[in-house]
Amino acid sequence: MDFQVLKDSVYSSPAFVLDEIEVAKVLETLADLRAQCGCKVLYSIKSLPFSAVMDMAKPLVDGFAVSSLFEARLADEILAGQGSIHLTTPGIRQDELDELSSLCTHISFNSLVQYRRYSEAAEAQASIGLRVNPKLSFLHDDRFDPCRQHSKLGVAIEELSRSVCLDQIQGLHVHNVFSATDFIPLIKTVEKLQQHLGIGLAELEWLNIGGGYLFGQIEDHRPFVELVKKLKNDFGLDVYIEPGKAVVGRAGYLVATVLDGFISDGETVAILDTSINHNPEVFEYQRQPELHEHDPNGRYTAILAGCTCLAGDVFGKYHFREPLEVGDKVIFKNVGAYSLIKANRFNGCNLPDIYLSNSLRVKKVKHYDYQDYRLQWLAD
Repeated sequence: MDFQVLKDSVYSSPAFVLDEIEVAKVLETLADLRAQCGCKVLYSIKSLPFSAVMDMAKPLVDGFAVSSLFEARLADEILAGQGSIHLTTPGIRQDELDELSSLCTHISFNSLVQYRRYSEAAEAQASIGLRVNPKLSFLHDDRFDPCRQHSKLGVAIEELSRSVCLDQIQGLHVHNVFSATDFIPLIKTVEKLQQHLGIGLAELEWLNIGGGYLFGQIEDHRPFVELVKKLKNDFGLDVYIEPGKAVVGRAGYLVATVLDGFISDGETVAILDTSINHNPEVFEYQRQPELHEHDPNGRYTAILAGCTCLAGDVFGKYHFREPLEVGDKVIFKNVGAYSLIKANRFNGCNLPDIYLSNSLRVKKVKHYDYQDYRLQWLAD
């Protein structure tokens, strides 16, 4: 990404800019993996369910992974019958089950209670599986850990091996990592599945090993390729992966403009025309996002803060080569995943315009206005 071109080209602010070249690069990596080992790739749309991304992914993936009825509807609309739709969610509503079953090719029930309640009605149209909690944690932060104590995500592997005959279902779904940059957790997870379920895995048709692996940031894919080939050869399984952040995480940028600057208790505070409400994980996980202009050796510092009245609407303290001035643009990097999908209009601050960028142009493709805000809050 040419950041100077990005600053010069984006005329409205704040702006969410999606780098099509970066998305295409990751999708090509995934397509290459698919060719090497025969895995099937699903784009997990919860990370960014933007139609432009889904349209780019459609010819290079086997379908989409979804977690709700609305996601399933959107996936079905984009795919138009040209791919599979896999659903897993802790919260299936009985009044949505018929439509979910008609839209989704695969449903992995999250608990045995959910499975017993809904599987008979769903299995006429969808391939039925269970999400399994392998009870293997690789994360130090419980907020990200699907295998945390008292987890709500999946059937405990011990309970699964005791309670369900694998010939009653078609597949298993497992997802127990976040932003992994090697395949050690996957290897250990599959080993534990084999220890508990053994040859019973051969009773299944498919295994979905979830998302959470940043394929574009992992240099050596051989352990993954070998593992998938072994699962296919030993058990005859179709092996699915469902990357989300891996596809769009590094492709998204949030461009903002300095509205004001002043000294507060000896520190420079710069108010931006964006907000952490446009990237809520900054506040949710107290995470400081990467800033293109940050220079660790810069002489000047500033606390970048959002434009809402929330006291905690703060991105963090950064260093700069030159002092920030009103009107300067700054660019937050690697915010493609779980930003826009969680963004809100707190204080009535509008959502960013959305741009697509490649080597030839930066093009605005989405603008929100007052009517969008008004319609959200007018009573029916």
